[in-house]
Amino acid sequence: MYTEKSIVKCESGLHNKQATYFIQKANEFRSSIWVEADDRKINAKSLLGVLSMGITTGTEITLIAEGPDEEAAVKQLSEMLVKDIY
Repeated sequence: MYTEKSIVKCESGLHNKQATYFIQKANEFRSSIWVEADDRKINAKSLLGVLSMGITTGTEITLIAEGPDEEAAVKQLSEMLVKDIY
């Protein structure tokens, strides 16, 4: 299992288009990936789950992955969170 904390810096948070791109990227990996924020943990490959979190700019989240490409998954998804447009 590989985890990393990150602060969402993209201006619109994880909503609409950014959430879609984030989920598409998460689905490129074979590992199971979760997003944890405010005592909630959801599947990072689920659009409804990510949107239901209401993640806005400045939110601290923890990315958790478990599987054959877990480190690459967490690092690449974490990098996406600091960009405004993917």
